[in-house]
Amino acid sequence: MQITTVLGLFIGIGGILLGNVMEGGHFSSLFQLTAAIIVFGGTLGATMISNRVEDLSLALQNLRSVFSGTEGAERSRIAAELIKTAQLVRRESILAIEPLLTRMPDPFMRSVYRFVIDGVDPVVLRGIFEEEILVNERRKMAAAKVWSDAGGFAPTVGIIGAVLGLISVMANITDTSMLGQGIAVAFVATIYGVGSANLIFIPISNKLKTLIRYRSETEIMILEGAIGVGSGLNPYLVEQKVRAFGAVTAEVRGV
Repeated sequence: MQITTVLGLFIGIGGILLGNVMEGGHFSSLFQLTAAIIVFGGTLGATMISNRVEDLSLALQNLRSVFSGTEGAERSRIAAELIKTAQLVRRESILAIEPLLTRMPDPFMRSVYRFVIDGVDPVVLRGIFEEEILVNERRKMAAAKVWSDAGGFAPTVGIIGAVLGLISVMANITDTSMLGQGIAVAFVATIYGVGSANLIFIPISNKLKTLIRYRSETEIMILEGAIGVGSGLNPYLVEQKVRAFGAVTAEVRGV
């Protein structure tokens, strides 16, 4: 679990709600359906216009990793597998890896090792997969941009909601029963826009970008390690390669 994401949301939103209560406000005053429809509906529409369907879909798929990503443990498992394969090749041959392909923990790792087993030249291999890493990162960054776009649109749509609320107030200024609702929509819409942008949308985008870069580093580690294994590099040198990525743990060194 990404504990920083959960704690961050709890502290950020909780702090605002607690401050509101300490100032004498009530929770109910912050819940306005009309303001929510204006802000979140408008933000969703603007975000959909700005991005492709594929990016929107991937943005939703990647949202899970912001809360439940285990990239650190995954990198350590992959590092352990790289060192195991290096030891196996050292004892036997590169063909000894083939029966292990289906049990490898990472699809990118399986793809790289298939080329290694086929004896593809390391220069060609590096060129192919470096390009794949770059393309994958670019595609995922486009998905992260979806959340960044939402964070950019939300405050502006919140201002639109505030203006609409004030228009309602001015249009019904003689009807005192409408004044409170119009003013509430005006101010709460601004809170929804600014709050959702700075506490949810932009932080999610930033976290996704961090995770995407981390994953790209892991794929580079796989590529460098697999090339080393295919070249018959000593397992200790393969371990040194993965150590540079911060992936060597006591568990890996004990392999």
